[in-house]
Amino acid sequence: MDINTWYGILIPFLGTSLGAACVYFMKQKMSSFVQRACTGFAAGVMVAASIWSLIMPSIDQSAALGKLSFIPAVVGFWFGTLFLLLLDHLIPHLHMNSVESEGPKTKLQRTTMLVLAVTLHNIPEGMAVGVVYAGYLAQNATMTLAGALVLSLGIAIQNFPEGAIISMPLRSEGVGKTKSFIYGVLSGIVEPIAAILTILASHYVVPILPYLLSFAAGAMIYVVVEELIPEMSQGNHSNAGTIFFGIGFTIMMVLDIALG
Repeated sequence: MDINTWYGILIPFLGTSLGAACVYFMKQKMSSFVQRACTGFAAGVMVAASIWSLIMPSIDQSAALGKLSFIPAVVGFWFGTLFLLLLDHLIPHLHMNSVESEGPKTKLQRTTMLVLAVTLHNIPEGMAVGVVYAGYLAQNATMTLAGALVLSLGIAIQNFPEGAIISMPLRSEGVGKTKSFIYGVLSGIVEPIAAILTILASHYVVPILPYLLSFAAGAMIYVVVEELIPEMSQGNHSNAGTIFFGIGFTIMMVLDIALG
């Protein structure tokens, strides 16, 4: 892997870490307005990235199939969705503002399951970055360094509020600042790991790149619909989540088209 790839892999993780650092200079409890705005923004970025950076390239790379060029995108999308559904049932986790945990019964602490919930939906983001950089390293005509960097930047931007969303509530649960920061950072470490593993498997990845691009998209959309949209729509200030969803979507779309 070249230096540009290493930078691209680490940029999203940096976004999470910087967001988690908010615990040091923000008040102990994050307001519901800010939390919903951050969640909506992250959801908007993820949906735009899924469409412009993953699904559209998947269809473009299948152009030789003619009118059936949608098949790899559809197949990959559903495998990604089912993969996240499987993880949802296998990994114990707790969503923000929820009382009951999901997945198998466990004696894990509430704070640990909150971190696992964020870690769970960071997996497809890491895979998405890895797939795009694998295509770039394989000199795929439709996967450029600029396009890969745009995806990394977009995920890093939405990871910043996500890092704050995990570290700040932990602080309000009574966890110390440094421990809350570490938990926030650890929730994002799965992204570069997933990206590196995907790139290392590039020998097998590149031939089925259209399927894997849409696989990552399906997994990300699952996270948005299953977790982020419900969290941004609960209680008061639900409009904030909707507006910031649009802002996140627009920013990612502009980045992808203007720079990709």
